[in-house]
Amino acid sequence: MKKILFPTDFSEVATNAFVHALEFAKIVQGELILLHSYDLPVFDEQFFHENFKEIYDSLELLQFDLFKDEIPKLRTIADGHHLGKIKMTHRLMGGDLTSNIKKAIQEDEIDFVVMGTSGATDWDAFFVGSKSGSVIMGIDVPMLCIPLGAKHKKIKTIGYRTRFKDEDKIALKKVLNIAKKTNANVKCLYVKTQYSDISKDTIEKWEKEFEQEPIAFFVVTGDEIKDIVLDFVLEKKIDVLTMLTYKRGVFADIFKPRFAVNNTPNFEIPILEIPVD
Repeated sequence: MKKILFPTDFSEVATNAFVHALEFAKIVQGELILLHSYDLPVFDEQFFHENFKEIYDSLELLQFDLFKDEIPKLRTIADGHHLGKIKMTHRLMGGDLTSNIKKAIQEDEIDFVVMGTSGATDWDAFFVGSKSGSVIMGIDVPMLCIPLGAKHKKIKTIGYRTRFKDEDKIALKKVLNIAKKTNANVKCLYVKTQYSDISKDTIEKWEKEFEQEPIAFFVVTGDEIKDIVLDFVLEKKIDVLTMLTYKRGVFADIFKPRFAVNNTPNFEIPILEIPVD
């Protein structure tokens, strides 16, 4: 059974993402591990030496009470979506969010992370300014990021940005496994810029290899990668966009200034991040 880590602070953003996490667990036949991570205050022991432990103990108790009160609400949400049979366990951890996620991934042998993001209408904030943006580059398992405006719906089309590299093929097969479980189609986009080094022969070999799969390949020529990707999402009615995480700078650059333009539509869809070694 796949293990899915769901970090939550019990906010509106996290609660919205929880429904996606439940549905994703159903798709991959997995269980959820709910993680509530809270910051630990930094005190100068010179002034708080005697009460140091008491302060931390009281903070932990306060967070435990919050955790205890919120868990039944999440179970009610699960029951309301007829997903109450999804197995759920819980972790309460003090300290840095990213560090706690990494620790939980290792200790619980996590396969996926599902996490809400507050960058609801601005993908630059989505990947750079939100909590999930700070986590993306720090973990080595696939991560499904859910913006607040992304209401759950049946996944019919999964978008996948490829560079026709070996690592892309490995990730694409993972995406195919998910697509088959939800009867979705996969639409792959290759942006051919002036610096592209992929031959027509390579593309044809990929098409031949995957011709029996529910995949369609699209090659678009241009140097405005971010605009091409976003137009692709709109035109092909993508429900989930999948991308490989190479390094933060390259990834974040795809989602910049366009959103300051008037009448720009919102792109509130889940993003599945697959890390590359």
